[in-house]
Amino acid sequence: MNPTLTPANAVELAEAVRATPRVLAVGAGTKPRLSAVSCPKLSTLKLNGMIEYEPSEFTFTALAGTPVRDIAATLAECGQYLPFDPMLADAGATLGGTVSSGLSGPGRFRFGGLRDFILGVQFVDGAGRIMRLGGKVVKNAAGFDVPKFFVGSLGRFGVLTEITFKVFPAPASRLTLLLAASEIGSALKILTTASSARWEIEALDWLPDASSVAVRLGGPAPALATLAQEILRRWPGRILPVAEADALWAGLREFERTPARPQGQEKTSLIKVALAPENLPAFHESLAALPDARAHVSAGGNVAFVTVADGTEVTVLDQQLSAQKLAALTLRGASPLWLGARPNFKITAAVKVALDAGNRFPGLDD
Repeated sequence: MNPTLTPANAVELAEAVRATPRVLAVGAGTKPRLSAVSCPKLSTLKLNGMIEYEPSEFTFTALAGTPVRDIAATLAECGQYLPFDPMLADAGATLGGTVSSGLSGPGRFRFGGLRDFILGVQFVDGAGRIMRLGGKVVKNAAGFDVPKFFVGSLGRFGVLTEITFKVFPAPASRLTLLLAASEIGSALKILTTASSARWEIEALDWLPDASSVAVRLGGPAPALATLAQEILRRWPGRILPVAEADALWAGLREFERTPARPQGQEKTSLIKVALAPENLPAFHESLAALPDARAHVSAGGNVAFVTVADGTEVTVLDQQLSAQKLAALTLRGASPLWLGARPNFKITAAVKVALDAGNRFPGLDD
């Protein structure tokens, strides 16, 4: 069994990288398939804590092993938050693991994904050097925005030690509606129409029960009530009580509504699929042929999180995604890391060479 290294600071981390011919950083292990590579692991969990927080500047810098839930609690004390709804925060996901996985939650629909909020990073490269890219303030800068290449890099370019984010003020209030959408036609109609409407919806998700679309609004309470009535005049549905709404969105962020083990299945995979709304009908048809598959379609139809039984269902899904030219990434389970038609960008290879020429960290194909 490969050992897990546990450096307590950036200097120790750099020394550990230089001393290990092949190594991969891991956080809390909430997305285990991303780090299922046969090599020593380097834990970032001791790199814990917020280094700088300027509420008046709407920025913070924290160590990579800091749990996202701790960051959310600190921001909430000052009426601020991360609008992209970090996934698996309650499960213990770390800031570095969240960046490396590139996972964004339902709030991505209105505010953009994680990469839109990252300002700068400190990291250890393949040569064991401590480097810093980007900045700690919100400003325009010329040249390549290299820190964004770490979003979704799976730890293959370097080991993150510190990350700087911009944040937003939390809305005065929120309101969630549940709209009836028991078949793909009605769901797609709601997703596409609501996406371009004037309502400034925060989150727009077709739920795993495949019978309803959840709509989240944020802003002054009187305005939300007016918008909600306008939406309900267009489609049948109801306003959720606050406790029920909070439980709904928390369950989606934690994948509680996309079960990790469909009924009767011992081994399953949780897979993220990149979509566009126009892909949704064919994608939904593909899932209908898989009896144990279940999907949460998020961000207005631009991403889906799918649970399928390992084995034949994964193989069929892989074939269907390839035929539809859709790319997918396995977060949990024994499925291949990549499914479907994964794109290979030359600039990704160039960044890998620039930051890890000796391939000390596994490649994105490992």
